[in-house]
Amino acid sequence: MEHFVEFQDVCKYYQTGSVKIAAADHMNFYVDKGEFCIIVGPSGAGKSTLARRLASTLHFLYVDTGAIYRTVGLACERAGADCSDTTAVQALLPELKIELAYDAAGEQRMLLNGEDVSDTIRLPEVSLLASRVSALPVVRAFLLDMQRDLARTHSVVMDGRDIGTVVLPDAGLKIFLSASAECRAQRRYRQLQEKGIEEPYADVLRELEQRDYDDTHRAVAPLKAAPDAVHIDTSDLTLDESIDAVCAAIRTRFGVEGKA
Repeated sequence: MEHFVEFQDVCKYYQTGSVKIAAADHMNFYVDKGEFCIIVGPSGAGKSTLARRLASTLHFLYVDTGAIYRTVGLACERAGADCSDTTAVQALLPELKIELAYDAAGEQRMLLNGEDVSDTIRLPEVSLLASRVSALPVVRAFLLDMQRDLARTHSVVMDGRDIGTVVLPDAGLKIFLSASAECRAQRRYRQLQEKGIEEPYADVLRELEQRDYDDTHRAVAPLKAAPDAVHIDTSDLTLDESIDAVCAAIRTRFGVEGKA
């Protein structure tokens, strides 16, 4: 049987101090057309970082669905629309042109009506806007086809909050990534500092806990693990250790030859 893409004798190693970790040791595996991997979890669990690395390793398209909702939230704010007002947001949606683009390094860029807003949507205040618009059924319906089309036309690693339960319930592998609220807040706090954004850690933690509550309690497509998802807690794991755990899940799910 001919497969869409085959990998033979793949090796991938990470160095942690004096310890060499083998994420892939002479692995052989294949991917059939239309197969995809999804990563789900709360804000700050490490979905985007891990998914980007995994997609790069597999030469898949990385899709950060949270960035799409952030872009809608930013558009509403700029238009003066209340992100919780269904009527106001619905009236705005037909005027929006939201596009995903990829730079030379393979990084996802978000375009809003032709403007690159990739950096702006990462501001803390936009995170809360995204949580509000994502609770609206009209917004989720508006973006659903875009997300499914990407999965139908590419081999993808997709991260988000309802990917495994609503967007792609038939995904070949579903990973639910989690970490403690304090750990996730520390990660987000460091990310903001690296970007030159000063915000007290207490505020970052409070905003994250509020978003957790909003995401898990909304009536439409709340954040939750699919019944067949693989749970991975990254609280005490480094990035390389998290990737190793995901690679192990891939080997188990798809019967990949090789060892960690």
